[in-house]
Amino acid sequence: MNREQQAAIEAITAFAAEQDLPMEEGARAGEYIISLPGENKLRTPCSFLVGERAMSVSAFVIRRPDENAVEVYRFLLRRNMRTPGLAYSIDESGDVYVTGRVPLKAVDAEYLDHLFGVLLQSTDGAFNELLLLGFLQSMKREWQWRVSRRESLRNLEPFRDVLGRDASEEILPYFEDEEFVHLDAGEDISAIADEPIAQESDIATEGGGPMGEAFVEDNADCAQSGRLPTASEIAKGWNGGDTADASGS
Repeated sequence: MNREQQAAIEAITAFAAEQDLPMEEGARAGEYIISLPGENKLRTPCSFLVGERAMSVSAFVIRRPDENAVEVYRFLLRRNMRTPGLAYSIDESGDVYVTGRVPLKAVDAEYLDHLFGVLLQSTDGAFNELLLLGFLQSMKREWQWRVSRRESLRNLEPFRDVLGRDASEEILPYFEDEEFVHLDAGEDISAIADEPIAQESDIATEGGGPMGEAFVEDNADCAQSGRLPTASEIAKGWNGGDTADASGS
């Protein structure tokens, strides 16, 4: 390990400790995973890979859209103009990440403060907009099912003005304006970082509500985990509160 690598690791470690951010070593040599808290997602695991000359940054944003893929990627390309030092990208399956690469000599406390701000805005700040644009029909079906069953709508309340409408295409004009719509998830909404899925079969599709059998046991899951499923989990199937570390790689 050279001096620049050691200095970068020390800077990352010191920053995480100062900001009280959970940090652990990743699966790869020189990789560190730091979890960022958010408003729309409970946490976003970010991967920092310190190489010999540069540090790579990667964070998972949301899985591949179920609908409006072109509009989702157009939305992300427009936001790329407002994410200095980072950029949205997709993997082979279409899952969305935000990534970047910086020379080790630039990694210091001031740069990390800027970087973490951009990471948070790029992941948590764009989360609700991406849900509405890429998973609206799934969310509307879940809303209608819950209403018919008189199930709790608490975690969907931030989207009431959209999900309660009959015309789903009304959502698209929201994203035509240069100032993107911001939806407040509310203080009583807890969310966890999504995880990319490898196959469509990973999503529950049988029993319960439109998004799967897991929703039948929604209240039981919430009692055990202390939270309701998030809107994003509605888009891919409630997992009962279990999460896995994501390095973004």
